[in-house]
Amino acid sequence: MAVPGWLERLRAARKTALVQDGKRKIHYLFEDGKEMAEEYDIKTGQLMSRKWREKTTLGGSGKWQVEVGEPTSPLLGALESELITESSSNPVFMRKDTLSSFQWRIRNLPYPKEVYSVSVEEEQRCCVIRTTNKKYYKKFSIPDLDRYHLPLDAAALSFTHANNTLIITYQKPKEILAAEEQLQKELKKIKAANSGEGDCKTQ
Repeated sequence: MAVPGWLERLRAARKTALVQDGKRKIHYLFEDGKEMAEEYDIKTGQLMSRKWREKTTLGGSGKWQVEVGEPTSPLLGALESELITESSSNPVFMRKDTLSSFQWRIRNLPYPKEVYSVSVEEEQRCCVIRTTNKKYYKKFSIPDLDRYHLPLDAAALSFTHANNTLIITYQKPKEILAAEEQLQKELKKIKAANSGEGDCKTQ
């Protein structure tokens, strides 16, 4: 069965945990040198962010790539940032999950809901956003389904539009909900370093 494959990889990874600002931060170091950093809300167990980093060809640390959470803007020098600024009216694509679904938000899309269509491309294992006015087109994959070798289900996909934001929701399959529940139990067992002053434990 494919599902334990990813779970086993998470279990085998070297993990460190830190509790800070109401969040449980988990850092994973995999055998192949890849790193993953996740942040969970302590009260709800909700995933707030997930980032990945790989070694560069020269063996140094690469840049963090955001999978879930606010996209990070590159830290440019003061002069550069004045010269190279992204238009604030450009669409901003980001993933922000809930406990029961994967969710993406695309801000700065002012067109009415009937302009959009969101579909599943099973062959390419991705979702596609199209607009009838040809103003926006986006393909995106769901890495979680790939990691668990699960098919995409068009019936799990829905979308809504409000406040210039397109919100796309994909209901998590039961296999992923079960795996996430198992993972949460494991993560709670990791002795977390507490960032509170005078109460700092090291791993």
